[in-house]
Amino acid sequence: MARRCELTGKAVLTGHNVSHANNKSNRRFLPNLCAVHLISDAMGQSYSFRISARALKSVEHRGGLDAFLIKARDEELSLKARRVKRQIEKRLTASAEAA
Repeated sequence: MARRCELTGKAVLTGHNVSHANNKSNRRFLPNLCAVHLISDAMGQSYSFRISARALKSVEHRGGLDAFLIKARDEELSLKARRVKRQIEKRLTASAEAA
């Protein structure tokens, strides 16, 4: 399983451990991934994602999963997140046409 956030695309970075003697050894900076269930208001169900803690804060700041996905670029989202985004957009347009 890839160590990549499904909503923001944040992935593993590389760098160095630097000792006091300035010796450098390679290391990896892993994103803080959390398995969470996010509830979609438009769909009325929850979806499970593996996202970074920072992305979870961004989702809450934007007002929920629906608002976050509508504003998000498709290049950043995983395949599962893009499918959920399409479902939400269809449901919102259908409800707008009915009203």
